[in-house]
Amino acid sequence: MQTILGAGGVIGKELSIHLPRLTAQIRQVSRNPQKVNAADELMKADVLNYAEVEKAVAGSDVVYLVAGLKYEAKVWQQQWPVVMKNAIDACKKHNSKLVFFDNVYAYGQVNGTMTEETPFNPISKKGEVRAKIATHLLDEIKAGNLKGMIIRAADFYGPGATLSLIHSTITERLKAGKGAQWIGDKKKVHTFTYTPDAGKTVALLGNSDEAYNQTWHALTSAEKMTGEELIRIAYEIMNMPNKGVQGMSKTGVRLLGLFIPVLREFVEMMYQFENDYVFDSSKAARFLNERATLYKEGLRETLK
Repeated sequence: MQTILGAGGVIGKELSIHLPRLTAQIRQVSRNPQKVNAADELMKADVLNYAEVEKAVAGSDVVYLVAGLKYEAKVWQQQWPVVMKNAIDACKKHNSKLVFFDNVYAYGQVNGTMTEETPFNPISKKGEVRAKIATHLLDEIKAGNLKGMIIRAADFYGPGATLSLIHSTITERLKAGKGAQWIGDKKKVHTFTYTPDAGKTVALLGNSDEAYNQTWHALTSAEKMTGEELIRIAYEIMNMPNKGVQGMSKTGVRLLGLFIPVLREFVEMMYQFENDYVFDSSKAARFLNERATLYKEGLRETLK
């Protein structure tokens, strides 16, 4: 049995698509779980409730923690440590392996390329939370209390990734016949992980025993694309004239945040779009002998 805690999000769905080739039993766990595959087992549970998490983990060989919480620093500060502790304690009790799907917030601003060896140096409240819970898991692994791994991804894009920056600034606008937007400096490199690649990485590594007790970066294109270049490709795919890019500075995001709560929460993460954001996944590519999807291919599928 392999169990997905926090099922229902875009990564949980992509993971579920790849798992049937690797395991016969999949348990989807969330407050309102739904089947991705006909044979999926469904179980209702709140990841903030230990008794429910412990029951959901029982009988699992591998547990994938892919939960998402409301995008608010206060919510993350209060709830993420509880979610992580519940998952760790349940996996320890049932001798289950734990795979945690993470982001790069704990790294903070990196001058150069982000790798699995990049130290934690968070410069945001959300990054501090991510560093705290990742350290908790790494400490448990180091102490030999459980087998686990962390898989990190860059910002998302892909079919169904409706909460991604590319969805709101490119996909939806071009489909509506409008010009694209970009947050921050459009001439800076910004790496994006294609969600089907992320799901494939989690499934394959989760079923590779030698991959445990390590940190990994999800398969991601090594192409160094700026926001401007990504948008140019998107216009070409849509057979639209290049209408340029409507930029949005930190000041603009802060002002819009007065009316749009998620943008208010995004201001502290603007450093990721004002500086080059380069993410390296060559370790996973070598280990899995897999190629990440190129941006042109991924954007074509996303824009469908």
